[in-house]
Amino acid sequence: MSGVVVVYELGQPVTGNVSHGEQLSVRRVHSAPAAPGTSVRGPRTMCGKDTFAMETAEWKPSGQPDSSWFAPEYADLVCPECDAAMDDR
Repeated sequence: MSGVVVVYELGQPVTGNVSHGEQLSVRRVHSAPAAPGTSVRGPRTMCGKDTFAMETAEWKPSGQPDSSWFAPEYADLVCPECDAAMDDR
C-alpha cells in the first residue's frame, strides 16, 4: 500500500486545554494519497477533505493481504468514503 498516508481528523481536547500538553481526540480516520515521490500526505483525503488541519498517523499500512489500512483501535472512526476508496485500490 505504498502511496497512502493515514491521517486523523481531530476533535476537541480529551481533557481540557491543548496548550498544556493535552491530546486532541481523533474524530475520524481518513486515507490520503502521498504527495508524488514522497511519503508525505497530499492536500486532500480520498474523500476530498483538506488535510491541512489533520494529523498524520504513525500507523503505516502494511500492504499485506487482509491487513487494514487503519489502526485497529480506530476501526469505529474510519471514514466510509475513504474506506470505500481504499477497497478500490
